[in-house]
Amino acid sequence: RPRHPRARTMLPLLLLLLATAHGLDKLPYVPTLASPTLGGQTTTSTFVLEQPRCVFTIIPRDAVIWLVVAVPSGRWGEGGKHPGQGSLLIPVPLPSAVPSFNNSLGPGTPERSFQGFPTTAPAYMTLNTTVLNYPCPKTAGDINVLRVGSETACTGDETRPTCNGPLPGPGPYRVKFLALEGSEPVAETAWSSPIALQTARPPSSTSTAGPQRSAGMVALTAILPILLAALLAALVAMLVFAGGDACGGSSAFTKPEAVAVQRYNTHHVYDQPAARL
Repeated sequence: RPRHPRARTMLPLLLLLLATAHGLDKLPYVPTLASPTLGGQTTTSTFVLEQPRCVFTIIPRDAVIWLVVAVPSGRWGEGGKHPGQGSLLIPVPLPSAVPSFNNSLGPGTPERSFQGFPTTAPAYMTLNTTVLNYPCPKTAGDINVLRVGSETACTGDETRPTCNGPLPGPGPYRVKFLALEGSEPVAETAWSSPIALQTARPPSSTSTAGPQRSAGMVALTAILPILLAALLAALVAMLVFAGGDACGGSSAFTKPEAVAVQRYNTHHVYDQPAARL
């Protein structure tokens, strides 16, 4: 019975794929966001992950660990413009990398380029390092986090497809760590839960009551010292005039008193001899 001519060429390929799949260690670790107490856990274009410490313990020491950032399924993006409807854009479904992620597409390929994410590249790979930079156990004082989206200089540089550039929208995103020995995947973690970024509030939704109160407070703060100075000057003037009146009244009162005492003494001196006579 004649065999199909492609059967002989397909069999080695299937065996190679089975061997590769068998050699890939699937680790139960799930990437998680850093503690909220750290500050800046998520922004409008970045998020912070815990480092995968004590996770890749059985991979070769020269294997490179990559962070994979992908869009989950069910997302929509903005396509071309509707004909005859101005700037209204047609929503288009974005390709999803999570359900059927292909580990054989390595970093730097067009399908894993940051500059094409998420429209033409459903995932990109960045923050490559070796297991030496994820020491185990953790030591006190070490920086145990990774900030995703912190580079701005390479955002449009197509010669750096593994750029750790700002994320293009609020998400959600899902991430995993993938270890490659050369171009061969040797270990991977599970996918994270969906990570949503913060959204910027439009100017129209911002209340203007706060700035108006602030301006009023500034004006009141400027006027209040002037009013206090005027009040203090008026109080000092009142005290000066009141003091002058008190001094004048005292001299007019004591002067007749001195005369009265003088007349009394004189009368007493002249009456005394008369009494003796």
